[in-house]
Amino acid sequence: MSSELRQRQKPTTASKTPKTTKSSSSAPKNGISVLDIIRVLATLLIASCGLSYYMTSSESILWNYRPWFTRWPVLVRYIQGPLLLTPAELSLYNGTDPTLPIYLSINGTIYDVSANPLVYGAGGHYNFFTGRDATRAFVTGCFKEDLTPDMRGVEEMFIPLDDPEEEKRLSSGERKVRREQDVRIAKQRIHKAVAHWMGFFANHKKYYEVGKVVGLEEVVKKEEEEGVKRELCTAARQQRPTREQVEKLKGGK
Repeated sequence: MSSELRQRQKPTTASKTPKTTKSSSSAPKNGISVLDIIRVLATLLIASCGLSYYMTSSESILWNYRPWFTRWPVLVRYIQGPLLLTPAELSLYNGTDPTLPIYLSINGTIYDVSANPLVYGAGGHYNFFTGRDATRAFVTGCFKEDLTPDMRGVEEMFIPLDDPEEEKRLSSGERKVRREQDVRIAKQRIHKAVAHWMGFFANHKKYYEVGKVVGLEEVVKKEEEEGVKRELCTAARQQRPTREQVEKLKGGK
């Protein structure tokens, strides 16, 4: 019986070999990572700011670019909303009251020029511009006569003076067409001059827009109803070009 059992038992000679796990070592990835790009951009930004600070006269880190939201008074005005003033209310902001800011207006837009009291404050060279809308004076250059928003007749300063003999040779239809063309070009030049001064104050590093003047149209309309006429000042009349000068400029282009 014992021999029979020995025959049935099979010797287990095969031993299980332990499984060996290969350690997969991750090879370093080739190429540029997002972090590398961020580091390069940050380095370039810091270098640009440093160069701007040392190379610009105003020591600006943004190459003299000043976003409006970095200027505290502009940001406060933006949060509060635009200021709406009548001409009478605007007249209070003429620099005589030290507790009030100094305002001037061009084409109905009010600008704060308080940052330069030596120029626009009481006794300043351009104090006469403050507390009012003096669009006409900005275009004509007549600072005494034209401190008004009334632009009636200003286009005449840009209309060429005709030679009487040459004008006689034109028919009435030709003179009418010429006049319409002259007026159209003159109004374009007025618009350009006004836009220039509005841009000067709006983009100035010290001045900024604060609101609008309401009721200017009524003031001009009242003057028209009362028969108030606006004549070109002497300086504006002297600036009028001759037809010959205009034609020479056209030929030179």
